Amino acid sequence: MKFLIVGSGFTGAVIARKLAESNHRVFVIDQRNHIAGNCFTQRDKETNIMEHVYGPHIFHTDDEEVWNYVNQHGEFKPFVNRVKSVVKGEVFSLPVNLHTINQFYDKSFSPKEAKEFIESIGDASIENPQNFEEQALKFIGVDLYEAFFKGYTVKQWGLDPKQLPASILKRLPVRFNYDDNYFSHKYQGIPEHGYTEIIHSILNHENIQVELNCAFNESMKSQFDHIVWSGKLDEWFNYSEGKLSYRTLKFEKYYDYGDFQGNAVINYGDEDIPYTRITEHKHFMPWEEHKRTIYFKEYSSECRDADIPYYPVRLANDKTILNKYLSKANNEENVTFAGRLGTYSYMDMDVTIREAINIAEKLVSRFI
Repeated sequence: MKFLIVGSGFTGAVIARKLAESNHRVFVIDQRNHIAGNCFTQRDKETNIMEHVYGPHIFHTDDEEVWNYVNQHGEFKPFVNRVKSVVKGEVFSLPVNLHTINQFYDKSFSPKEAKEFIESIGDASIENPQNFEEQALKFIGVDLYEAFFKGYTVKQWGLDPKQLPASILKRLPVRFNYDDNYFSHKYQGIPEHGYTEIIHSILNHENIQVELNCAFNESMKSQFDHIVWSGKLDEWFNYSEGKLSYRTLKFEKYYDYGDFQGNAVINYGDEDIPYTRITEHKHFMPWEEHKRTIYFKEYSSECRDADIPYYPVRLANDKTILNKYLSKANNEENVTFAGRLGTYSYMDMDVTIREAINIAEKLVSRFI
């Protein structure tokens, strides 16, 4: 069988490798001039710092098979993401934890006292939260919500939190201990030599051919037995049912000497500060030493045609349009839709890889 994989990020690479190992011929194309999609990393030419070009990516998972898979293709160094948040000129620890609560309220609560306190300030009048704001107010009350969630959410989504579904905040976003590890997964790390090397290794197989600076066109449909599409779902159907909404990110890059902010990620919760966070990339590889530094102010905005889509918005109108596209997708015989864009769903890297492994196994079974 002859397969075309559109997109060379984790989704496309993992599926391509599995098919290639099953003796299929696989062609991977990408319209950009590099592999790895939004996980692309490269050395900054002036500082030699490993730059996460499309924003920081920290690998975190409880899926041991996925963890073992990526480690077969490159060494992952342990990395714990300890995020800070600047609110009205003060620096706090995220996620909201016992230290954050005690600092914010100038208290010295024990875990039990803090839990009772948070329960007392939550809005008990909200029985069935109908949106993100109501869910947050029910969980943590107005002060913590406005300090750590409201402004950041407005900037990240470009929407009033009342317009966002309550499901975004699925559980109480507070820890009643001093654990400031942003993630809670068993396996956490960053590849020693960047993500591009990992994906290059995955794609390194005699049955895989990669072509960059190559956009998909309709004539390719007749040249392959099956296509795996990891581009935008609505784009495949020429936007026939309307355009799905995405958010994009913009980065302002700065150079400095020494250490600019002392941490990899610092959020800015105040709505009047236009950027959502500042990331300093030397801190994502603490095993390296660099005299200079690079940091990025990150802005979130509506994704327009020329922008790179990062994550789906998935409001009510988007879901209506999405269902129409999913119905059409089910009728496509020789196409598999995969990845964050191809399924219009937000997925972390580990979930993306898990989905890609599962899709690849189904394709292998189907085309024995």
